[in-house]
Amino acid sequence: MSLQSSSAGSPSRRVVLGSAAGATLLGIAGARAAGAAPAVAAPSAAPVSSPHYDTGDRHISYREWSGRELHVGRFTSTRDYVDPFDPTATSRSYDVATWVSPVVRPGFGLTELVSSWNADTPGRSWVEVSVRGWSQGAATKEYVLGRWCRYDPDQGGGIHRTSVNGQGDTVATVYTDTLATRSGHTLDAWQLVVRLMRPAGTHDTPRLRSVGAMASDLPDDPRVPRSPNGRARGRVLDVPTFSQEKHIGHFPQWDNGGEAWCSPTSTAMVLAYWGAGPRRDETAWVTQAIPDETDPQVDFAARNVYDYTYDGAGNWPFNPAYAATRPGMRGFVTRLRSLTEAEEFIAAGIPLVTSVSFKKGELDGAGYGTNGHLMVIVGFTREGNVVCNDPASHLLRDNAQVRVVYDREQFENVWVPHSGGIVYVIHPERHRLPRPPRTEPNW
Repeated sequence: MSLQSSSAGSPSRRVVLGSAAGATLLGIAGARAAGAAPAVAAPSAAPVSSPHYDTGDRHISYREWSGRELHVGRFTSTRDYVDPFDPTATSRSYDVATWVSPVVRPGFGLTELVSSWNADTPGRSWVEVSVRGWSQGAATKEYVLGRWCRYDPDQGGGIHRTSVNGQGDTVATVYTDTLATRSGHTLDAWQLVVRLMRPAGTHDTPRLRSVGAMASDLPDDPRVPRSPNGRARGRVLDVPTFSQEKHIGHFPQWDNGGEAWCSPTSTAMVLAYWGAGPRRDETAWVTQAIPDETDPQVDFAARNVYDYTYDGAGNWPFNPAYAATRPGMRGFVTRLRSLTEAEEFIAAGIPLVTSVSFKKGELDGAGYGTNGHLMVIVGFTREGNVVCNDPASHLLRDNAQVRVVYDREQFENVWVPHSGGIVYVIHPERHRLPRPPRTEPNW
């Protein structure tokens, strides 16, 4: 997401999904036929509760599968695919294996869903992630949420990673990476379908490490009250500071250079905090092109999260999916209900990438306005205000300007009503998450 409006033909996902609350989100999609509805699986046991926050009327539920739950089985079908961004427009044949999740009933009628996946895609292999739902017993078609591989073809990857256009029907549509139901429609249940694609005649087989989705139904409140201070007051994590402004003009083929690189810059900061950023040899192509580049991991991240259909680096699940390609790392997208919930992550040592939007003057100390922007929550003051690494802070090309303190109530109101409280959660696989709420766990 950037400080500018999104590109022509791709309406801002916040504008499209916005309601009276002024929600703002990015745009685009595609579709596939749905299979028959399977029997609905019983819900899993609820996690242990935490006493530190109240779920209220913000209905959010996250469900994820990993390990043996992701058994795929054999490649039993084939598919021809033409990469729309391949200048040769050559059709290629793939062997296809399919993983289908259990049907999930979140306990409320969902209006939005964002999926997440962590996968390995060796050689020219790739994955396609889709979702289908049920409303009053009727199955929807299957909606494509992303076609993804670790590298673009120039780096040896299989396809240009992409969202898919032309998704909408009378029940729902997909805006870049977000399934959104039409007015008057909700989904009672959902199911993910992941197709693993390997070039026919090869053994370049994708491997799923985790697959999940966040479903939500949020009120249209234009403002939220200041949340109670939580357990992270006075704690600030030592997350390195990178300014996206330092990258203005770099590699404009990937979302117009640093001017629009808030999302990959934020992702790069979190990876650097965990010591999981790319090695010098991996970023050699950056420093060869720009010898005085001091933060090549930002350029590296921008290239490796780029969505070729959206023409941007702000695809939400593509960012944590990239982060999870780094050794030992995991990432997913969810929504939080308040900064009190965010404090649980900071208390656990986990910084959060947040999606916000605001007019100039609505967030004191920012010095700009944006229709969609990402920044990192790194801590909280003793008073409960938010300490952020804002990659666009003051619009200055200076890493020293990135660390900013924002008023808690102001920040909460440019985040929760606008993106629904979207966060990227990026952490080492062995680093434990805080305990989620017992009711409607959202991580």
